[in-house]
Amino acid sequence: MACVLRRQSSDDGTVDSYTGYIDVGARHLFFYFFESRSDPAKDDVILWTNGGPGASSSIGLFMEQGPCRVVDANTTKFHPESWNSRANMFFIDQPVGVGWSYAEFGEHVGTTEDAAHDIAAFIAVFFEHFNKFKGRAFHMAGESYGRRYIPVYAAAVYDQNKELVKKGLTPINLNSIMIGNGWTDFYTLILSYYYMACTPATIPPVLDIKTCIRMKQMTLRCEETLKESSIDTFDHFSCGAATSFCRSTSTSLAPIHENSSVLNHGMQSNFSGQSWAVRVDFEANLDAYRQTYHYVSNLLDRGVRVLVYVGMNDFTCNHVGNEKWTTNLEWSGGDEFRNQPLKDWYVNGKTAGRVRSYDGLAFVTLDGAGHLVPYDKPVKSLELVSCWMAGRDI
Repeated sequence: MACVLRRQSSDDGTVDSYTGYIDVGARHLFFYFFESRSDPAKDDVILWTNGGPGASSSIGLFMEQGPCRVVDANTTKFHPESWNSRANMFFIDQPVGVGWSYAEFGEHVGTTEDAAHDIAAFIAVFFEHFNKFKGRAFHMAGESYGRRYIPVYAAAVYDQNKELVKKGLTPINLNSIMIGNGWTDFYTLILSYYYMACTPATIPPVLDIKTCIRMKQMTLRCEETLKESSIDTFDHFSCGAATSFCRSTSTSLAPIHENSSVLNHGMQSNFSGQSWAVRVDFEANLDAYRQTYHYVSNLLDRGVRVLVYVGMNDFTCNHVGNEKWTTNLEWSGGDEFRNQPLKDWYVNGKTAGRVRSYDGLAFVTLDGAGHLVPYDKPVKSLELVSCWMAGRDI
């Protein structure tokens, strides 16, 4: 394993920043790293990844919570609500084949579980190289398809700690995971579309009565088909047919893509905001339909905190489905969590959304935000993350 870096001042001129590759065998994972604007010697460390599958995390860097926002093709501007205002933060292009990351000899990964080995190794090398951050509280965050990545990757990091200790290395201080507008459980989210479109879950119903009745009938059929083909058993052919049926009877998925062009400054791979090759590989393996919430349960029971936050105006990865899977979650604090009421939470004295929390799990909604919460509501999202890292009540 190796680390190749370029150090410079960030575009906002306030912190040290780095770009580079960490090599895991013949796989080369690219990252951007920005030290904290507040106290880099003491502040927590956050990993961020976007979703897709196949989307570059530069969408998060340049559109959402990075230190600068893009103005035009040649200009950026200071972003005061960047998450690196309160934390040391790095953005990773993953899996290999996404963004600037690449692999030699035709190597590739086709599932999140396959990619988890690379990410765990990447993180171990990262903290060995940036050794002043060793032992610092570490948070793994992502949105959209990142809901699939983050719990699986965090589990790999947690399990890897035993091997690090055996080798005399410092274990990773995995404090929490943060999932924004996540597609964590396909089976609850796909069934939630009826409630988003035909009930006043967020706004008044948007479809006519005839369509809603038909949608309800098909939703019940979809639920039965999914249970038989994808939950009780996971038959590749039958599950693929069932999920295709359910998607066609509710709505087509709307993945977020980054379409901006980026100049190649001597990088070893051609940049694309969305890797369709990676997406095709993951879809061929039905990665989106593999159940992820078991990883979340196991992390919670091992003391890793979990924040699930959702913009209220997102249809695809909506608050109805995300609330349902969090309340259905089986873990040691599950009963107590389900019994907690949804309460208002506030930013600068104004209602920001609602929250349900118990012990290490928090479900939070943000009013007025869509799929990209840090883009839509930068002040609220920074306050939310700051409270979460500090362990304060939201």
